[in-house]
Amino acid sequence: MNRSENKGRVILHIDMNAFYCSVHAAEQPEMYRGKPTAVAGSVELRKGIVVTSSYEARARGVKTGATVRQALTACPDLILIRPDFDLYRKYSKGFMRIAGNYTPLVEAVSIDECYLDITGSSQFGSPVQIAETIARRVKEELSLPCSIGIAPNKLLAKMASDMRKPDAITILRRREVPKLLWDKPCQTLFGIGARTADKLSRLNIRTIGDLAAADESLLLDRFGVYGGWMKQAAHGIDESPVQPLHEAPKSIGHTTTLPADLTEREQFRRVLLNLADQTTRRLRHQKMVCVTVQITIRDPDMKTITRSSTLDGPSETIDDVYRVACRLMDAHWKEGSPVRLLGITLQGLTPKKDTPLQLDLFSYEESPKKDRLTTAMDILRDKYGESAVLTAGMLGDDPSTLIRNKKLRGTSLQKDFLRENPDATDKEK
Repeated sequence: MNRSENKGRVILHIDMNAFYCSVHAAEQPEMYRGKPTAVAGSVELRKGIVVTSSYEARARGVKTGATVRQALTACPDLILIRPDFDLYRKYSKGFMRIAGNYTPLVEAVSIDECYLDITGSSQFGSPVQIAETIARRVKEELSLPCSIGIAPNKLLAKMASDMRKPDAITILRRREVPKLLWDKPCQTLFGIGARTADKLSRLNIRTIGDLAAADESLLLDRFGVYGGWMKQAAHGIDESPVQPLHEAPKSIGHTTTLPADLTEREQFRRVLLNLADQTTRRLRHQKMVCVTVQITIRDPDMKTITRSSTLDGPSETIDDVYRVACRLMDAHWKEGSPVRLLGITLQGLTPKKDTPLQLDLFSYEESPKKDRLTTAMDILRDKYGESAVLTAGMLGDDPSTLIRNKKLRGTSLQKDFLRENPDATDKEK
């Protein structure tokens, strides 16, 4: 792709290959490089879930989301590695720094992938030359492989980076969409999940080509504005801009995959309490308040539901978030039904200093005291660690207590650490 072929934008999507396993191979090549490895998200490894696996392990049948027991059955010599999110954050900052050398327009979408708008970066070479330089530097400086997609928009750049892995650079032009994508199932299109694909199938829309040819009024009627987006996407059209991360977050969330299914109400509640604690800690660090709480629930069959509710008013406190999360859980999950994953996401974020808080007479008197207590607890935990000050409900030996462990906890979608000043001391968010 050169500028004469594309008069518009030039977007790169960088996807770090098998990121967690690749990081461990970079740190300790003698132990892990070229070997079947898997990062498992639990201290009790045999009950844990495979978070990611190396390509050597994938070739032996080890899949993300499998239990460790299943993974070891498929690959008896699999090397299991405990997660180290401190290490992953360090390497994530490293490849984001390299990306930022070629454009200020870098949008981190997770710990291991980002978009770059290099439309104005021709001084560094052609799009292919820039991609090759980034991939070479990531390999030389960090010892990590990556796949890079080059396209005129974010959607096609993401699709391109997924086409060839690992360690590849792929160009996808809009004019190539009919030939390369239209015969693929709808779920192949980034942004369309299994449930949506199933609904489309019931409308006799099974391929991306079917979707491109579908009646737009039908899609709008069945799916709302999402239906219009799907038809545009099927034609390779995407106008969404690359948004640098220095902008304020639109939501703050955390999920935890549980090594053993939970079935009892009190078990759910301890996990929700720890999730509410960590999400509100991050919210306060960003000096923001939220108005909506969303919970995510997944069962052992990977069926996932999300439910949300609006708070009585903007808040940053664990009490408010926990109360609503518990109410949502009680309303939408039958006790006794197994749960494999739980999550809390805070939405409708606004800067605290710009948000009027409505207080009744009691709140008006008590709120300043609670604010001072919360601030004091945050300071203590920043200085002495997340477990320095805890409420009784957070104590226990179940897996939810690991949420507080900075080294072990994290998800690929958390990006708070990338908003830090790179010259500042690395502190827990």
